[in-house]
Amino acid sequence: MDPLFPHAAFHLPPGVTHVCAGGETAALRSHDAAMLRYLADKSSGFPGRSAQDAQVEAARADVARLWGVQAGDIGFVSNVAEGVSIVAESLDWKPGESIAIDADEYPSVVGPIALRRDPPVRLLQARGPEPDRLVKAADASTRIIAASYVSYLTGERTDLRALRARADELGAILVVDFTQASGYLPIEASLADFAFSACYKWMLGITGVAIAYWNRTRQPAWAPASAGWYSFAPGSRGYDPTPLLRADAMRFTRGNPAHCPIYVLNSALSFLSAYDMQEVQAHVQTLTQALHDELSQRQFVLTTPRSPERHGASVCFTSPDAAGIVERLFRRGVYAWNGQGRVRVSFHGYNSLADVERTVAALAAG
Repeated sequence: MDPLFPHAAFHLPPGVTHVCAGGETAALRSHDAAMLRYLADKSSGFPGRSAQDAQVEAARADVARLWGVQAGDIGFVSNVAEGVSIVAESLDWKPGESIAIDADEYPSVVGPIALRRDPPVRLLQARGPEPDRLVKAADASTRIIAASYVSYLTGERTDLRALRARADELGAILVVDFTQASGYLPIEASLADFAFSACYKWMLGITGVAIAYWNRTRQPAWAPASAGWYSFAPGSRGYDPTPLLRADAMRFTRGNPAHCPIYVLNSALSFLSAYDMQEVQAHVQTLTQALHDELSQRQFVLTTPRSPERHGASVCFTSPDAAGIVERLFRRGVYAWNGQGRVRVSFHGYNSLADVERTVAALAAG
């Protein structure tokens, strides 16, 4: 099975098996020109700012197509934690209210709420391997159900439709992090009330910008509790009365959008637009299935479900020597990812079955 994406399109070192998309993907060569375009526009005075604004709107439109929503539903924040914080701060929390999460949820999804003090918010933590554990963890006190579509820790995929139904039953808000999914899985963002994604993994962008989605149909009256100059409607001046917020999801963006990462994101979105996400999903999951089978036969302690309906593009296994394993793999030219006592092998379109075979051989070498 050959790569789906051409290797020549990426900054891939010769002879390297790059299987750490869940941490950082290899960069597209087209990003070089995108950064230079940004620098040229930045140096061009007011016309350059108009060019930067056009890049922002182009990125919103392309993300909207990728996520199946309207461009006005898409805004930008600097990272997922900032976006979740803006949502959390906008709510009038009552004593005793809770957020339902998986016990192994990514900190950026939980941290902005877990440290709230006035009033404190209870954490209802779902534990165990059952697919419906988060649905069961939410109760009548739950204000937010928060979940990653695909787990950073195990590669497990969440049933978002089941969470949507439970949120509707409880009158709760569903917040979703698509970071470990967007760029290779079809995304149905409209299942969420709010959704976010970093752009430097399967989206093929870089750090500094994250996608923020506001479901204006489900939450038409939503407004942040704080703002910056960019959050206000264009042309606002003076504070009597308080200026109106932007009418769309760019109210998430408090200061200047991160223009350079957005130029790069446009480069990435242009590349991804040549591929159907179902095709990318089928490609990477062929590789994850093959690796899962190989490692299962060798008695690795896998935490990723085997069924393709229940996992994404990563295969994870636990080991007390996870850091050492990843270091030895690196010395053999296999770039995997370490953290939280597990090794994560992640595939994207530039990988092939040869990468699976080389990863297995490197692991077998000890």
